[in-house]
Amino acid sequence: MHKLTAGRRVFLVFNCVALAVMAIACILPLINVLAVSMSASSSAAAGEVKLWPVNFTMASYKHALGKAEFMTAAFVSVQRVALGYVISIVVTVLTAFPLAKEKRAFGSRTVYAWFFIVTMMFHGGLIPSYMTIKALGMLDTMWALVLPGALSVFNVILLMNFFRNLPKEIEEAAYIDGAGHWRVLWNIYCPLSKPAIATITLFMIVGHWNSWFDGLIYMNSPANYPLQSYLQTIVIGNDPSMIPTNELLDISKISDRTFKAAQVFLAAFPVLVLYPFLQKYFMKGLVMGSVKG
Repeated sequence: MHKLTAGRRVFLVFNCVALAVMAIACILPLINVLAVSMSASSSAAAGEVKLWPVNFTMASYKHALGKAEFMTAAFVSVQRVALGYVISIVVTVLTAFPLAKEKRAFGSRTVYAWFFIVTMMFHGGLIPSYMTIKALGMLDTMWALVLPGALSVFNVILLMNFFRNLPKEIEEAAYIDGAGHWRVLWNIYCPLSKPAIATITLFMIVGHWNSWFDGLIYMNSPANYPLQSYLQTIVIGNDPSMIPTNELLDISKISDRTFKAAQVFLAAFPVLVLYPFLQKYFMKGLVMGSVKG
């Protein structure tokens, strides 16, 4: 085992301290949001809440979770994540696989690759997108939320570069044994690409779960809003005159700040639960899928 030099020790110490500081900088705001969401409205308004709840109360969470509209929107978001993920991962794998081939195996690979890359730099804009969705009859349907962004070019590039790093000998041996392209893709490439697939899975799920703007644009009925779109309308358009009398007592215990904090944490919670299970694949998939052009 090589002995560490003084310079190497200094680098390791500096690196650990820097990473610890960045980790704390990421965690503390989330802890503050959680503390605010569990504090009394007067304490939050007075700025007394730091990293621990003051005058602990769960009124904000009870108010959010007790509304039928909230649960309906949450169910729409779950549907969106499930359907959107399945569609996105299938089209991403099917796009990345041929683009990962060498030019002698797929002569038009460069043309198709540039076709996708151009879409990352140029976009038709909001109005043409809306007119397209309307012309296709997808307004106020789940398809308007999952189809327009089903194929992310960034995810395609990440997975394509990962595919290129896999040993070609395995693929050639499979072809010699009589396997076709579909069997090579699903039985060889996909199992060997778990780190990259786990990485883009995280991107896809977080993207669908956190998206709110398309819900406001493409959904005519509030009953079809995904969770983030519903929460956005509550934050922006909460009208006290429209609140039922039997809810006024509960609302008096919360404030706009505590309610927003509760919504932020509720929206972030599913991702916080999911991330630890995918974290071991995340860095490997991100690095191996980005270093080779």
